[in-house]
This record gives sequence, structure tokens and C-alpha cells, in this order.
Amino acid sequence: MSAGFKNNPQFTDETAAGMVWSDTINVMLLTHAKWRTFTDRPIPPTTSSEVLLALSCDSREEVDRMNEAAAANGGVADIIPDQGLDFMYSRSFADPDGHVWEPMWMDMSTLAT
Repeated sequence: MSAGFKNNPQFTDETAAGMVWSDTINVMLLTHAKWRTFTDRPIPPTTSSEVLLALSCDSREEVDRMNEAAAANGGVADIIPDQGLDFMYSRSFADPDGHVWEPMWMDMSTLAT
């Protein structure tokens, strides 16, 4: 899998950051002004949630690193309590706009086949 997002400078400037998760998953992070060039729909307040974006990680440590990086860059770490699942480890955070991300790792060896 990956060690986290990597910046794609072809789609990055002072208004946007093109971030690559894998060969098939890319995320665009936009300033509010840049977002408004795509739509006139309002940006929801950070007190609302519309989706939870789960990202599969290679290890518990990768989950921790992503959560810590989010907190160090304007996000809010650990916004959802630990679910205490034996087969899965996750830590959810909110990005600066309030979107919920959930990096997670599953121990596939514990699941029945």
C-alpha cells in the first residue's frame, strides 16, 4: 500500500494541493476561494459531517502517524472514540474544514475465511 499521501506538484499551487494515496486514489485539497470556482454550493460549517473517508493503512504505526500529522497541520485528532475492535485499529480525525477521515488497519489473520 503506501506510507501516506504524497504531493503531486503538477496539481499543486498556492490554492490547491494534489495529493496521491495510490495509483487509483487522489485527493484535491483546495482553499475556500478555489473551491468556489467549482461550485456555488455553500461550504458547510465545521460542526457538520457529511461523510467519513476511511483509508486502509499498512500498520497501526501508519494510522498513528497520519493522525498525528493531521493534528500538527490544523486538524483535530481522535474525534471518534475507539471502537475496541480486536481485528481493526483506527483513529479518526477532522481536517481543518471538519471533514472526517479514518485511517485504519485490519489484522486480516484474525478474520474467519
